[in-house]
Amino acid sequence: MDMHATAIPAGNDGGPDVAGPEVDEGMQQCLQLLVDAGLRPTRQRLALGRLLFLRGHRHVTAEILYEEAMAANNYLSLATVYNTLNQFTEAGLLRRIAADGIKSFFDTDTSVHPHFYLEGEDMLVDVADGLTFNRMPEALPGHEIARLDVIVHLRRAAVERAPHRNPARRNPSR
Repeated sequence: MDMHATAIPAGNDGGPDVAGPEVDEGMQQCLQLLVDAGLRPTRQRLALGRLLFLRGHRHVTAEILYEEAMAANNYLSLATVYNTLNQFTEAGLLRRIAADGIKSFFDTDTSVHPHFYLEGEDMLVDVADGLTFNRMPEALPGHEIARLDVIVHLRRAAVERAPHRNPARRNPSR
């Protein structure tokens, strides 16, 4: 079946979560992206899709996207944001990166590429071009490599300080 995105008319035929008549170029791009991925273009998916996919390449957490949605007057629950991010990931629109074992980032660039994780700053950044792998490891018998994630953890370097001097002990001979 060939599906093409079209503006969804207002009304009660699609329920309260289906997109309304305000379809601009950005909304149309999101609409087509969702339809091409096999997802129904609900208001929630379109609102979050606009924030994710129309702002260039991004790394976001559910909490960051939730705050952006609230600031844009898209009142959604954090659970809805998590569910939508997971649906986008399952549809191949996002890539989940578990940088620190606790927090997941969602990357709009789904290609295989390495990242820096800035510890203490909770930020994920793409490694500049140039990192190459000469050889992939062999998969265990009966398994295949599903994907490769390379995350280099960085922390701010300690600033070298001059030894602390006590001004009261400047001239002990006095």
